[in-house]
Amino acid sequence: MYLTKNEIEIMDVLWRENRALSRGEILSLSTEKTWMDSSVHILLNSMLKKGAIREAGFVKCGKTCGRVYEAAFSCEEYHVGTLDSTKTVPEAVALVKAYLAGHELDAQQRTAIVRLLEE
Repeated sequence: MYLTKNEIEIMDVLWRENRALSRGEILSLSTEKTWMDSSVHILLNSMLKKGAIREAGFVKCGKTCGRVYEAAFSCEEYHVGTLDSTKTVPEAVALVKAYLAGHELDAQQRTAIVRLLEE
């Protein structure tokens, strides 16, 4: 699934908050957004059609009710999916090596990865 830069910005908010959010909450929590507030409805509808988000109920907003949205998959699942959608999928060891070359892991993360590999 391909998500635009603006859609990823909304997904980042949903992933970071890890709870269902209303349109207003998404707007207020999107502090570094590159899109206009007035386009949030279009973005959310596009993301619903793509299956990136889903409706998670309603909340009372003043005198009206509004929908709340949640991510349909985790950040990790999305990024793995983008790898799977390319024609040339990187080999797992090379992918991990490239990631580690640019990221420092703490002792807890290293221990968790070792346990995962041992399983």
